[in-house]
Amino acid sequence: MKEVKLFTLLSLVFIFVGCSSQKDIAYFNGINASTAEIINKSYITGHEARICPGDMLSITVTGLDPLAVAPFNLPLASYASPGSDQLYAAPSLQSYLVDVKGNINFPVIGTLKLAGLSKSQAIKLISDELTPYLKSAIVSIQFLNYRITVLGEVAKPGQYAIDNERVTILDALGLAGDMTVYGIRNNVLITRENNGKLEFARLNLNSSQIFTSPYFYLQQNDIVYVEPNNVKSIGSQNISLYLSAVNTLATSITLLISILR
Repeated sequence: MKEVKLFTLLSLVFIFVGCSSQKDIAYFNGINASTAEIINKSYITGHEARICPGDMLSITVTGLDPLAVAPFNLPLASYASPGSDQLYAAPSLQSYLVDVKGNINFPVIGTLKLAGLSKSQAIKLISDELTPYLKSAIVSIQFLNYRITVLGEVAKPGQYAIDNERVTILDALGLAGDMTVYGIRNNVLITRENNGKLEFARLNLNSSQIFTSPYFYLQQNDIVYVEPNNVKSIGSQNISLYLSAVNTLATSITLLISILR
């Protein structure tokens, strides 16, 4: 009878530990029909990247008259040698680096402050500035150095280039091959530069509230860090010691059951 009670107690302990571990590993606990409406409102609102100092932008102006728009699309040419008129490669359009003050120097127009603007706002600003020179000009802007960095307990840590300028924390983890089983899912750190200052946020990927977080959508140059859990922190050099301890515990339990009989 005593060994039955002991066996039952041990079973409950193992079941409890197993369930706790599975709960820690699973994403988005608590999602149901009642939370779906709130999540969808936030998701549909979406995200548009904002221009920051250090961004490299491609800005193209098109219109009905190619000659009229030409001064606003400066070519970047590479020559074979100094003083040579022979091109090393086909010309490409000039890119624009947003300086530390958030400005670019645009042809004809001059200095434009773009930092803090969304892409659509920047397009409108440039279009308005072009009105005295062009009719029905079409302005397009593309980020050339939109990247995020994923570090810590993921399968493939590193820096990733984003081509669609719309990336979520889930996209970032997917690019990095997802978290390992050692990653802490309820305390993911986001590091972001905002107006020249660093800001930090912690995300709980075990919760459905992640979808409504202002950090669900990442910005260019964000850093995602996944911390290791206690098991990983122990260190691989001590695994053999813990396996030995588990073996000793199992032997002790077997001996105890034999004595109780």
